[in-house]
Amino acid sequence: MRNLLLSLMFILLPVLCLTAQNRSIEPESSVVTEHTVNIYGQRVSYEVETGTQPVWDENGKPIAAIHFTYYRRTDIRETDRRPLLISFNGGPGSASVWMHLAYTGPRILNIDDEGFPVQPYGVKENPYSVLDVTDIVYVNPVNTGYSRITCPDASRERFFGVNQDIRYLAEWINTFVQRKNRWLSPKYLIGESYGTTRVSGLALELQNNHWMYLNGVILVSPTGLGIDRSGPVNMANRLPYYTAAAWYHEMLPADLQSLDLYDVLEKSENYTINELLPIMAKGAWATDAERKEAIRQFSRFSGLGEKVIAQHNLDVPTSFFWKELLREEGFTIGRLDSRYKGLDRNDAGIRPDFNSELTSWLHSFTPAINYYFKNELDFHTDIKYNMFGPVHPWDRSGDNTGENLRQAMAQNPFLYTLIQAGYYDGATTYFDAKYTMWHLDPSGKMKDRLSFKGYRSGHMMYLRAEDLKTSNDDIREFIRHSIPPAGEPAKY
Repeated sequence: MRNLLLSLMFILLPVLCLTAQNRSIEPESSVVTEHTVNIYGQRVSYEVETGTQPVWDENGKPIAAIHFTYYRRTDIRETDRRPLLISFNGGPGSASVWMHLAYTGPRILNIDDEGFPVQPYGVKENPYSVLDVTDIVYVNPVNTGYSRITCPDASRERFFGVNQDIRYLAEWINTFVQRKNRWLSPKYLIGESYGTTRVSGLALELQNNHWMYLNGVILVSPTGLGIDRSGPVNMANRLPYYTAAAWYHEMLPADLQSLDLYDVLEKSENYTINELLPIMAKGAWATDAERKEAIRQFSRFSGLGEKVIAQHNLDVPTSFFWKELLREEGFTIGRLDSRYKGLDRNDAGIRPDFNSELTSWLHSFTPAINYYFKNELDFHTDIKYNMFGPVHPWDRSGDNTGENLRQAMAQNPFLYTLIQAGYYDGATTYFDAKYTMWHLDPSGKMKDRLSFKGYRSGHMMYLRAEDLKTSNDDIREFIRHSIPPAGEPAKY
């Protein structure tokens, strides 16, 4: 009898496996829920649609499911002039969770005022959300969040690269705008970190191949966008960030430490541009006196000792700075936000063991986003939410996204760009962000449509309560400023 039962189990097992539900996500799905939020004391009603919309191949076959979350204000009548903000995060390989659940949306993390995790985990109202002035859609590119390749025959290479990413997402946006009837709306793209590469390229791709003209692009903690800053520029541009981090940790000389952050950064920037960069350009042909003075000033503005600066020939890597600045105190500092401290196995070494800020962020974001979709947005799936998904190798060739954005702005007089950056960001530094703005349009003819805003925090400046308010207000004002009066023609 026992042998008979075992035989039946082996016979039935393949059948049970075949009938069990696969762990997959549908290319098309949608759940809609109704909510309210108080923004600056005003009660705002809105609906949230979350689900998936396909990516199709050339034959119209769905090959990937792109997960999105669409916030639409429901208590206003006129929608033709209602802006639409399309939001991406970066990585590449990062989900849209960061700006979705901590920056512009109506619900944000339960964290303290400086952005550190607290328990119980969860979400709360965002009283500064820009939902009062714009509808928002958060998009997860392939393999991030709940988005997945759904066709086994689909090639990874068609998704994972600078220009591949731009092409399929532009097609996806076109379909989304058509489905949601948003062609008349003023349209904006916002991207953070690598997302700035994405949205800069999308600005031209949407314009040239989908005939979709934008009103604004918002670059949060921008990458290089293919703009060359190699050699002495790359080495020198780090110093103002070093100044900011050292000031925060009270490692500067007393005369500089006593100044406000903005004042000390102005001094550091002036020194970097007018004195340090020319000396670095001379290289080994700088005089001994010039080199000695540069080392002394670099030490003053960085909080590092003159000896280690000399050992690096003034070319001090950011990774070494994160390890060295608080070495005597037994701490490292964070890469994406240098306000955060970390603990290494050994005080010796040339780089930290881990990114202290990222572990802190994942600590609070991961439980919150998983809770939010299931319990507040009624979205249920067995698919894991990829905070960071498998997208490598990533084809970085042909990154001309800064030039793409310049061309889009030149061709579209209504297109404006806002750059936002945190002073304590050591990965995409604020001074590099300024440099990007300065060199995005070499002619200088579009300077009135380019603007920069800096904040007393890091890569995700919105995690700090004070900067959450300020940075959202800056977006709100940018949107209002970049929508032309009714009837104004787009011409030079």
